Amino acid sequence: MRDLMKGDEAGRRRWIVGGVAAVAAIAAVVLLTREPSLPTNAGSPARVRLMTGAQFANSMEYMFGPSIDVGSAFAPLQRVDGLLALNASQVSVTMGQMQDFQRAAVSIASQVMSEGNLDRGVPSHRDALVPCKPAVATEPDDECAATFVRNAGRLLFRRPLSEQKVAELVGNAHQAADSLDDFYGGLQVVLESMLINPQFLLIEDTTEPDPDRSGHRRLDNYGLASRLSFLLWNSIPDEELLDAAEKGELYTRRGRKREVERMLASPRLENGVRAFFDDMFGFDHFDSLSKDPQKYPSITGATLQDAREQTLRTVVDHLLHKNADYRDLFTTRSTFISRALGPVYQVGAAPGWSSYELPANSGRAGILTHVSFLTLHAHPARSSATLRGKALREVFLCQRVPPPPPNVDFSAVEDPDSSLKTAREKLEVHRTNPSCAGCHKITDPIGLTLENFDGAGQFRTTENGAQIDTSGELDGKPFKDAVGLGEALRNSPALPTCLVKQVYSYATGGSINTRDPMLEIFEQDFADSGYRVVDLLRDIAMSEAFSRIVPAPPSKQELAAPTEEIEILTVMN
Repeated sequence: MRDLMKGDEAGRRRWIVGGVAAVAAIAAVVLLTREPSLPTNAGSPARVRLMTGAQFANSMEYMFGPSIDVGSAFAPLQRVDGLLALNASQVSVTMGQMQDFQRAAVSIASQVMSEGNLDRGVPSHRDALVPCKPAVATEPDDECAATFVRNAGRLLFRRPLSEQKVAELVGNAHQAADSLDDFYGGLQVVLESMLINPQFLLIEDTTEPDPDRSGHRRLDNYGLASRLSFLLWNSIPDEELLDAAEKGELYTRRGRKREVERMLASPRLENGVRAFFDDMFGFDHFDSLSKDPQKYPSITGATLQDAREQTLRTVVDHLLHKNADYRDLFTTRSTFISRALGPVYQVGAAPGWSSYELPANSGRAGILTHVSFLTLHAHPARSSATLRGKALREVFLCQRVPPPPPNVDFSAVEDPDSSLKTAREKLEVHRTNPSCAGCHKITDPIGLTLENFDGAGQFRTTENGAQIDTSGELDGKPFKDAVGLGEALRNSPALPTCLVKQVYSYATGGSINTRDPMLEIFEQDFADSGYRVVDLLRDIAMSEAFSRIVPAPPSKQELAAPTEEIEILTVMN
């Protein structure tokens, strides 16, 4: 890592503008949105979010390279408004999560400072990752330690460290090196402490007075840099973005546009897009998903993991590489295939991944007919029209389906000896029950259309010897099969509306009220762009609302089940 410090004066520089004439002169420069009048309540509350496991891993890869092993999966979060990332704003860390971060920090710090072993093929990382060498490797070297601490701290904490903080960390490194007779051992102790420091693990929306709105606040330059980076890259800001923040360039239209365009053109954008859709689709459930091996012997753990990867590859190819209409994800036949998925799709496949076009006679088109959606929203040994219909409405249309009432009788659906052969016949029992009919009327007409696919996503035309009826309707639009369902969903006005809400919520780190004035603006711009997701990301990142801070609305806090928690207080030095 090169020296990232550009001088204390540059780091503390602030624009000070006085007088009406000066304000008028720079108005055209600081204006960041093309809307003539932004709603006065546009913006989001300042939040503090816990870094997710994926963000932690991406940050380590950027800082130290892909050869550093981050370790096992982190304890899962719970969903808020359909997104794991929104739960992270609840800023409390369970003992399990803290232990995960602690284990990862110990391992990563050890690898970074490793001398390596060429005889065993273990590379030395310290020579590449520590930007200086100590005078004597067995003794403290405060000058070299300070260089490493400043460089690493600026990236990890996403802003320059104060000289007081640098001195504290260098002192810790000196003491540890003295005790261990190892300069790199001292740095290892300090790096480990930095990796579990709240200033790294918590993504805080740091703010400053808004010079254009008296009495209001906005993100400061470093807070804005972090919000941009975690939205577009799902990772910490890079050196160039921090440089722009340090110079105050993110609050000029030219400066922010340059950085946003650079970030959108970066290969790291794929990480950001994958992270958002993995979250939105609920793909974290694949980590614990399994199928009955007696019912579906060809479905292995590799099959399910490749199902997740297939859909994410399709999303990235469609939205980034082809820059195509988001809505067409639900009708496209273009996808990818692996050897593990071949048996499910009834096609031979070479090792690795290859492009694949779903045949016109396959009954499949769009991501609703991918194995990922079909297996995730099914039972271990059978399909579920209700789960699939519920998922379609909640994930893609942002329509909440209430949970079933207590003491529901599922015997008709689950009895293998029932005279009722198909899922449609069995679910008719629930649709005639007044306490169940309301929800089943909005889930089953779409879920039953996907009954051509069993609980493992394999195509079929009969169930228990009876022909499957796949006709259905979505909000008054009839269709005859899963391909028609994809077309109806593709043309639903609620589909792009839901995505805009989810992306804006994800971008600002918390739930967005459906009456937020910016949603209508972003939705119209999304439509004008031809529903290109890259344009939606650009529009949100460039908007003035993205950096505006507004008071948090009063809300009722839902009490979670009791759990052992560690409250983390953020102290910015």
